[in-house]
Amino acid sequence: MHTYANAALVVIDVQQGFLDPRWGRRNNPDAERHVAALLAAWRSTGRPLFHVQHGSRSEEGAFYPGTPGHAFKREAMPRAGETIVRKDVNSAFIGTDLEARLRAADITTVVLCGLTTDHCVSTTTRMAGNLGFRTFLVEDACATHERTGPDGTYFSAEQMHATAVASLNGEFAGVLTTADVLADYAGRMIDL
Repeated sequence: MHTYANAALVVIDVQQGFLDPRWGRRNNPDAERHVAALLAAWRSTGRPLFHVQHGSRSEEGAFYPGTPGHAFKREAMPRAGETIVRKDVNSAFIGTDLEARLRAADITTVVLCGLTTDHCVSTTTRMAGNLGFRTFLVEDACATHERTGPDGTYFSAEQMHATAVASLNGEFAGVLTTADVLADYAGRMIDL
Protein backbone atom coordinates (compact mmCIF):
# COMPACT_ATOMS: atom_id res chain seq x y z
CA MET A 1 0.00 0.00 0.00
CA HIS A 2 1.19 3.47 -0.83
CA THR A 3 0.08 7.02 -0.31
CA TYR A 4 0.96 9.43 -3.05
CA ALA A 5 2.06 12.74 -1.61
CA ASN A 6 1.30 14.51 -4.87
CA ALA A 7 -2.10 12.97 -5.69
CA ALA A 8 -4.16 15.85 -7.06
CA LEU A 9 -7.77 16.48 -6.09
CA VAL A 10 -9.84 17.70 -9.04
CA VAL A 11 -13.20 19.21 -8.01
CA ILE A 12 -15.47 19.48 -11.03
CA ASP A 13 -18.24 22.06 -11.53
CA VAL A 14 -19.58 22.40 -7.99
CA GLN A 15 -21.45 25.52 -9.06
CA GLN A 16 -24.63 27.42 -8.24
CA GLY A 17 -26.12 26.69 -11.67
CA PHE A 18 -27.00 23.20 -10.49
CA LEU A 19 -29.56 24.72 -8.12
CA ASP A 20 -31.68 25.59 -11.17
CA PRO A 21 -34.90 23.54 -11.08
CA ARG A 22 -34.57 22.76 -14.80
CA TRP A 23 -32.20 19.90 -13.88
CA GLY A 24 -34.91 17.95 -12.06
CA ARG A 25 -34.53 15.78 -8.97
CA ARG A 26 -31.02 15.03 -7.78
CA ASN A 27 -29.44 12.17 -5.85
CA ASN A 28 -26.93 12.36 -2.99
CA PRO A 29 -27.70 15.59 -1.12
CA ASP A 30 -24.48 15.00 0.87
CA ALA A 31 -22.17 15.34 -2.15
CA GLU A 32 -21.15 18.93 -1.39
CA ARG A 33 -20.46 18.07 2.25
CA HIS A 34 -18.16 15.28 1.07
CA VAL A 35 -16.45 17.61 -1.41
CA ALA A 36 -15.82 20.08 1.44
CA ALA A 37 -14.28 17.30 3.55
CA LEU A 38 -11.98 16.28 0.71
CA LEU A 39 -10.93 19.89 0.14
CA ALA A 40 -10.17 20.30 3.85
CA ALA A 41 -8.02 17.17 3.83
CA TRP A 42 -6.08 18.25 0.75
CA ARG A 43 -5.56 21.74 2.11
CA SER A 44 -4.35 20.42 5.47
CA THR A 45 -1.61 18.39 3.80
CA GLY A 46 -0.69 20.80 1.03
CA ARG A 47 -1.50 18.31 -1.72
CA PRO A 48 -2.25 19.83 -5.12
CA LEU A 49 -5.85 20.64 -5.93
CA PHE A 50 -7.66 21.99 -8.93
CA HIS A 51 -11.09 23.60 -9.15
CA VAL A 52 -12.88 23.13 -12.47
CA GLN A 53 -15.46 25.76 -13.41
CA HIS A 54 -17.86 25.32 -16.31
CA GLY A 55 -18.82 28.32 -18.39
CA SER A 56 -21.87 28.01 -20.64
CA ARG A 57 -21.33 29.20 -24.21
CA SER A 58 -24.92 30.40 -24.44
CA GLU A 59 -26.34 33.30 -22.42
CA GLU A 60 -29.29 31.03 -21.62
CA GLY A 61 -26.99 28.44 -20.05
CA ALA A 62 -27.14 27.81 -16.31
CA PHE A 63 -23.39 28.53 -16.00
CA TYR A 64 -22.95 31.57 -18.20
CA PRO A 65 -19.95 33.63 -16.97
CA GLY A 66 -20.99 36.66 -14.96
CA THR A 67 -24.29 35.15 -13.84
CA PRO A 68 -25.01 33.75 -10.36
CA GLY A 69 -25.06 30.20 -11.75
CA HIS A 70 -21.41 30.44 -12.80
CA ALA A 71 -20.29 30.96 -9.19
CA PHE A 72 -18.92 28.13 -7.07
CA LYS A 73 -21.06 26.72 -4.29
CA ARG A 74 -19.97 27.68 -0.78
CA GLU A 75 -18.68 24.18 0.03
CA ALA A 76 -16.31 24.22 -2.94
CA MET A 77 -15.22 27.85 -2.97
CA PRO A 78 -11.58 28.16 -4.07
CA ARG A 79 -9.21 29.93 -1.72
CA ALA A 80 -6.73 32.56 -2.80
CA GLY A 81 -3.92 31.00 -4.80
CA GLU A 82 -5.75 27.78 -5.66
CA THR A 83 -5.89 26.85 -9.33
CA ILE A 84 -9.13 27.31 -11.24
CA VAL A 85 -9.42 25.54 -14.59
CA ARG A 86 -12.14 27.07 -16.76
CA LYS A 87 -13.86 24.97 -19.41
CA ASP A 88 -16.85 25.20 -21.75
CA VAL A 89 -17.25 21.52 -22.69
CA ASN A 90 -17.81 18.33 -20.65
CA SER A 91 -14.14 17.39 -20.19
CA ALA A 92 -11.81 19.40 -17.99
CA PHE A 93 -9.00 18.33 -20.34
CA ILE A 94 -10.45 19.78 -23.58
CA GLY A 95 -9.47 23.36 -24.34
CA THR A 96 -7.73 23.81 -20.98
CA ASP A 97 -4.23 23.51 -19.58
CA LEU A 98 -5.17 20.92 -16.94
CA GLU A 99 -3.10 18.11 -18.44
CA ALA A 100 -0.09 20.38 -18.90
CA ARG A 101 -0.35 21.60 -15.31
CA LEU A 102 -0.56 18.04 -13.96
CA ARG A 103 2.41 16.87 -16.03
CA ALA A 104 4.50 19.95 -15.15
CA ALA A 105 3.93 19.19 -11.46
CA ASP A 106 4.85 15.51 -12.02
CA ILE A 107 1.38 14.46 -10.85
CA THR A 108 0.52 10.92 -11.90
CA THR A 109 -2.53 10.30 -9.68
CA VAL A 110 -5.79 12.22 -9.78
CA VAL A 111 -8.77 11.97 -7.42
CA LEU A 112 -11.98 13.32 -8.94
CA CYS A 113 -15.31 14.48 -7.52
CA GLY A 114 -18.06 16.95 -8.33
CA LEU A 115 -21.09 17.49 -10.54
CA THR A 116 -22.55 15.77 -12.41
CA THR A 117 -21.60 12.12 -12.21
CA ASP A 118 -22.75 11.11 -15.69
CA HIS A 119 -21.72 14.27 -17.55
CA CYS A 120 -18.61 16.30 -16.76
CA VAL A 121 -17.32 14.06 -13.98
CA SER A 122 -17.61 10.94 -16.15
CA THR A 123 -16.09 12.61 -19.21
CA THR A 124 -13.15 14.00 -17.24
CA THR A 125 -12.63 10.66 -15.47
CA ARG A 126 -12.59 8.75 -18.76
CA MET A 127 -10.08 11.15 -20.26
CA ALA A 128 -7.84 11.08 -17.18
CA GLY A 129 -7.68 7.30 -17.45
CA ASN A 130 -7.08 7.42 -21.18
CA LEU A 131 -4.30 9.98 -20.73
CA GLY A 132 -2.52 7.56 -18.41
CA PHE A 133 -3.19 9.14 -15.04
CA ARG A 134 -3.85 6.81 -12.12
CA THR A 135 -7.45 7.82 -11.64
CA PHE A 136 -9.85 7.56 -8.71
CA LEU A 137 -13.47 8.64 -8.51
CA VAL A 138 -14.93 9.52 -5.11
CA GLU A 139 -18.46 8.37 -5.85
CA ASP A 140 -20.22 9.79 -2.79
CA ALA A 141 -18.69 13.22 -3.49
CA CYS A 142 -20.58 13.26 -6.81
CA ALA A 143 -24.24 13.60 -7.74
CA THR A 144 -26.47 13.80 -10.78
CA HIS A 145 -30.08 14.29 -11.84
CA GLU A 146 -32.97 12.26 -13.14
CA ARG A 147 -33.22 11.80 -16.91
CA THR A 148 -35.65 10.67 -19.57
CA GLY A 149 -34.33 8.59 -22.45
CA PRO A 150 -35.13 9.24 -26.12
CA ASP A 151 -37.87 6.59 -25.99
CA GLY A 152 -39.48 8.22 -22.96
CA THR A 153 -38.03 5.78 -20.41
CA TYR A 154 -37.54 7.44 -17.03
CA PHE A 155 -34.26 6.98 -15.15
CA SER A 156 -34.04 8.14 -11.54
CA ALA A 157 -31.09 10.20 -10.36
CA GLU A 158 -29.99 7.18 -8.33
CA GLN A 159 -30.04 4.98 -11.44
CA MET A 160 -28.10 7.53 -13.48
CA HIS A 161 -25.46 7.88 -10.76
CA ALA A 162 -25.11 4.13 -10.19
CA THR A 163 -24.78 3.26 -13.87
CA ALA A 164 -22.27 6.05 -14.48
CA VAL A 165 -20.12 4.86 -11.57
CA ALA A 166 -20.44 1.23 -12.67
CA SER A 167 -19.29 2.05 -16.20
CA LEU A 168 -16.19 3.87 -14.90
CA ASN A 169 -15.25 1.32 -12.23
CA GLY A 170 -12.19 -0.70 -13.13
CA GLU A 171 -12.12 0.44 -16.75
CA PHE A 172 -11.28 4.12 -16.33
CA ALA A 173 -10.89 4.58 -12.58
CA GLY A 174 -10.89 3.01 -9.18
CA VAL A 175 -13.99 3.95 -7.21
CA LEU A 176 -13.64 5.10 -3.60
CA THR A 177 -15.83 6.72 -0.98
CA THR A 178 -14.97 9.84 0.96
CA ALA A 179 -14.40 7.66 4.04
CA ASP A 180 -11.88 5.57 2.08
CA VAL A 181 -9.92 8.67 1.13
CA LEU A 182 -10.12 10.36 4.52
CA ALA A 183 -8.92 7.16 6.23
CA ASP A 184 -5.48 8.00 4.89
CA TYR A 185 -5.52 11.21 6.92
CA ALA A 186 -6.34 9.23 10.04
CA GLY A 187 -3.17 7.19 9.68
CA ARG A 188 -4.42 4.18 7.72
CA MET A 189 -2.56 3.61 4.49
CA ILE A 190 -4.82 3.30 1.47
CA ASP A 191 -3.74 2.56 -2.05
CA LEU A 192 -4.20 5.94 -3.67
